[in-house]
Amino acid sequence: MSLLLVVEDDLTIGATLESALSAAGYSVSWVRDGVAAIGQARAAPPDLVLLDLGLPDLEGLSVCRELRMLLPAAVIVVLTARREQIDVVSGLESGADDYLTKPFSLVEILARVRAHLRRSTGNNTEASPTALGALTIDISARRATINQVDVPLRAREFDLLVRLARQPGVAVSREDLMSDVWDANWFGSTKTLDVHIAALRRRLRDVASVNLPDSDPALPDIVTLRGHGYRLDLGSAGS
Repeated sequence: MSLLLVVEDDLTIGATLESALSAAGYSVSWVRDGVAAIGQARAAPPDLVLLDLGLPDLEGLSVCRELRMLLPAAVIVVLTARREQIDVVSGLESGADDYLTKPFSLVEILARVRAHLRRSTGNNTEASPTALGALTIDISARRATINQVDVPLRAREFDLLVRLARQPGVAVSREDLMSDVWDANWFGSTKTLDVHIAALRRRLRDVASVNLPDSDPALPDIVTLRGHGYRLDLGSAGS
């Protein structure tokens, strides 16, 4: 049984989420502030966190960053009444895997939770590491390295890299990426995809800038295809 942590200070919303998720077969802990959330995450690490950003004690994005450090493998979905793009992007960049803006329906919450947990518990069957120039992807170990130095990727960032690397040089649509990395029945915003791609590029670039001399094989490039999706270009990395 998956363990869920709900962090929501609103009594009505919190009680409704706790009741609906418990009825769906999940083990649910509900806390109402940031300090309690961090304490609960340490005491009983959850598989998924629903985190309201508007908390009464701590700043929500700071709690998100702390939970990500404590729970590197867990799924974090932020709940926010804020609709400005900067708030959504900030939440994702602070460690969240996804977001929902209030008001939301229980049907949407349950579908999103099922989708994330299904992807997180899926089995990886590919055992042989894939080398793309200076980048090596080991799916069975869920590791990406550049010149044998680990790239610190979050779960969805790694899954995106694997998906693109399965078809190097081939254009992959936004719809296919969302379907393959999140869920076939995904109906959330694709802004989640853009933020994760940006973070993936940044993490690869940061490790390469320190550990990839100019004389070494090149690093694959994630190319944006406007109006379509993305492509992993090998360039000299594939030679």
